[in-house]
Amino acid sequence: MKALILAAGYGTRLASVAKDTPKPLITVGARPLVDYVVDKLQGIKALDEIVVVSNNKFAPHFQQWAKGHRGLPIRVVNDGTNAPEERLGSVGDMHFVWQKETSPCDWLVIGGDNLFDGEVSHFVDFAVSKDPAVTIGIFDIHDIKAATKFGVLGVDAQHKVVSFQEKPEKPVSSLITMCLYYFPRPTLKFLPEYLKESKAVDAAGSYIKWLSENKAVYGFQFTGKWYDIGSIESLEEARRAFS
Repeated sequence: MKALILAAGYGTRLASVAKDTPKPLITVGARPLVDYVVDKLQGIKALDEIVVVSNNKFAPHFQQWAKGHRGLPIRVVNDGTNAPEERLGSVGDMHFVWQKETSPCDWLVIGGDNLFDGEVSHFVDFAVSKDPAVTIGIFDIHDIKAATKFGVLGVDAQHKVVSFQEKPEKPVSSLITMCLYYFPRPTLKFLPEYLKESKAVDAAGSYIKWLSENKAVYGFQFTGKWYDIGSIESLEEARRAFS
């Protein structure tokens, strides 16, 4: 199994506080955000490598950051984009990385700015039990209004995703996706199939919606705290919590 950390964004919403720093390398509690992600990955026994996908502007930042890490090997992949208008998007970056791999394997995909409680190893254990279905990390933010910014879903008693709305104006619940996905090897072939039908490569939620409507997708619900570092306000909230 390999882990893919999505880190190819340009952090435009946080440009005023981190103009020349990629969002996953912004510090919270004196550590880069992505360090917390890597810490959670270290305990997964089946994992043998961490791949970080970034862009041409910030790849050198991640290459320098990776030099200081021990434990699982970290490989940085440059998607070749140079500006926000060129970005491949999360789905595009997954496709970019997977196309370059010489041997297929299971993939754990996580956002580089994902800050939350809970063990990813528990998520993986659950996901493996649902293999060969895709499994996603989900969280109840208990705020219907705030849910309009995310992918909102419903699950049945077996934790299977039965409904999905991508950034709906009127969410049916406050249960949202977390940018944490497990794709068993047999499911990698679904991405080219999706890309033939859709041009929506920016938001991974669009792909998850398609999967939930055409294949089997399960949700593992995390508890505790979760921070979406997408604005200055959410960044400051996280910094206060980790101070």
